[in-house]
Amino acid sequence: MKRKVTLKQIAKELDVSISTVSKSLRNSLEISEDTRQKVQAFAKLYNYKPNNIALSLKNKKTKTICIIIPEIIHHFFATVISGVEHVANENGYNVLICLSDESFDKEVINMEMLANGSIDGFIISLSKETQQKRDFHHVLEVINQGMPVVMFDRVTNDILCDKVIIDDNFAAYSATRFLIEKGFKNIALITTVDYVSVGKLRTDGFIKALKTNDLKVNEDLILKIEDIDNSESLIEVLIQNNEIDAIFAVNELFAVTAIKAINKLGKKVPEDISVIGFTDGIISKYSSPAITTIGQNGVKMGEKAAKMLLERLENEEEEYDEHYKTEVIETELVIRESTA
Repeated sequence: MKRKVTLKQIAKELDVSISTVSKSLRNSLEISEDTRQKVQAFAKLYNYKPNNIALSLKNKKTKTICIIIPEIIHHFFATVISGVEHVANENGYNVLICLSDESFDKEVINMEMLANGSIDGFIISLSKETQQKRDFHHVLEVINQGMPVVMFDRVTNDILCDKVIIDDNFAAYSATRFLIEKGFKNIALITTVDYVSVGKLRTDGFIKALKTNDLKVNEDLILKIEDIDNSESLIEVLIQNNEIDAIFAVNELFAVTAIKAINKLGKKVPEDISVIGFTDGIISKYSSPAITTIGQNGVKMGEKAAKMLLERLENEEEEYDEHYKTEVIETELVIRESTA
């Protein structure tokens, strides 16, 4: 039995673009007769069956793109959606929003359901389960069929596509260094489990800042949380069992939960323990005290992701397996009341 081929493989084998293969299989007059026959003969030889993704690749645009986010509780993702919608709507595109709810299966179902001609491309931040499993076949299959994908925030180096990120390592390093420069020496870290890419990078940045400033890395002061629902009790234990003068939390919810735990234990922020968070959302601004935080510029990240996706969609002759870009959005430290 002959092996099954994809649009991408046909294009590579014949040294033409994916768009040319797609049009040739549809007998488009834009493509020369010689090229059409060559593509069709190759496809027939390997029993290639065009699917709805291929057929809708260029000339059947839905003018709709999809953004898949892992959760809705973080203000950051809401700001990214806002940025995506702003750029998409300005260019005549609609935005469909899907929630993976941190589930690998739901993420796969969302992509398979929509990659049938319902939309033109995806913007995605990977779920925790997907990163834990390190199974990205659903993303790869969509890309191999010629549909553009842009990853943001939680990305993987195992997939070649356009990406929009911040420098999580440097941002965490900067936040920790700020605390060190204020004289804190017993700094705790509240972070995610290591398979969440952004959590791992921020943890690495925290550790780097300690080592660079000749401070001991105390593993007892590093709390890795997998389930946000259990975070408050775990943070209380961390504070009760250790001498801590500052906390760096890798997201906004961890930061506000830490402040709640500190208050519950009869301590005060920032008098007894200073706290820095990550994201700069509504909670950080209106918490009491207001939280010092790293601003991620989610709107800018969303706008950039949408622009990168639309560039792929509007440039019919662009090769999908070459010239992928990773854009790094700048962060800033927003100083508020939670740091002494």
